[in-house]
Amino acid sequence: MHLRVSIVLLSILLTGGFSLDCYNCHDQQGGPCSKSTCYAEPAKCVSSKGVQYIAGTKVEFISKSCSETFQCKNWSISTGSWRKNYAVQCCNTDFCNEQDAPDLSSHNPNGKRCYTCDWEDCSKTLSCWGNEDYCFTSKGRQGVTKGCTSKFICDQDYGKFLLQNDGVSCCSGNLCNGAQSVTQSFLFLCCSLLSFILLH
Repeated sequence: MHLRVSIVLLSILLTGGFSLDCYNCHDQQGGPCSKSTCYAEPAKCVSSKGVQYIAGTKVEFISKSCSETFQCKNWSISTGSWRKNYAVQCCNTDFCNEQDAPDLSSHNPNGKRCYTCDWEDCSKTLSCWGNEDYCFTSKGRQGVTKGCTSKFICDQDYGKFLLQNDGVSCCSGNLCNGAQSVTQSFLFLCCSLLSFILLH
């Protein structure tokens, strides 16, 4: 009995007395959620709804959990061949994430355009939708990926995780992520090196 009391008191001391109870489930389509307690302040109860479009096929994801405040932002990312967007709703009372997050307010083109890649050809352009207000370029073992995204992806490490690349660089201008392909960049580098050798 004394041990249980000590553990509870220690938990309260370590967490500053903060706790928040939230529903917890992932990729559920109306199925039951479990209940979990969050101890890390400033945690929020989160309800998110994700929609992914690949080759004209729409797949929805529903997720509920506790999370940090900085993750309470809607976001979207698109490469032309696929688009993924998440509507995120946060709250700070016990079990307040019972309801599903609402759909994103806009699924329409917003007037911004960015370059996208089709294999090594990065000269095609893409219309950005909703809150996709940045162009991005991502490089890694799978090659170069370009497209439209939200500022949230640029500020966090989600872009690296989503694209499974080394990182994401973003810019805010129209068509600011360049049309140059991997092959063009390599040829430019080779020509520059050859010119340097011949002139020295």
